[in-house]
Amino acid sequence: MQQRAVRVLIVDDSALIRQMLSRLLGAAGLDVVGTARDGFDALDKVKALSPDVVTLDIEMPRMDGLATLERLLAEHPVPVVMCSGLTESGADATIKALELGAFDFVSKPLDLAGLRKLVAAAIKAVRP
Repeated sequence: MQQRAVRVLIVDDSALIRQMLSRLLGAAGLDVVGTARDGFDALDKVKALSPDVVTLDIEMPRMDGLATLERLLAEHPVPVVMCSGLTESGADATIKALELGAFDFVSKPLDLAGLRKLVAAAIKAVRP
């Protein structure tokens, strides 16, 4: 029996990043069930869509990724892969996300092929 594709919700305030990740992850065989533009939108969509995995940006308006991660894991535990442009300057945010329970952290931007490979690998690692 074939296993169903991993269902992913993409959360990022950038419409371009949401669109790009949707295409890249779809091409990697993942089922992008929806996107959200901020933490509040993400919490609503997780309830409505029941994704297997959430990708989550850190810097977003209204509710940042760390606050979203904390609420998400408390209210609807689901594996979360942080995808953020924060790198060395955001090392504290990366560590905090992992301490809060994020499954993995992928830095962006990368070349498109590299981004797809890293994010898809992190999401696929959620399922043994």
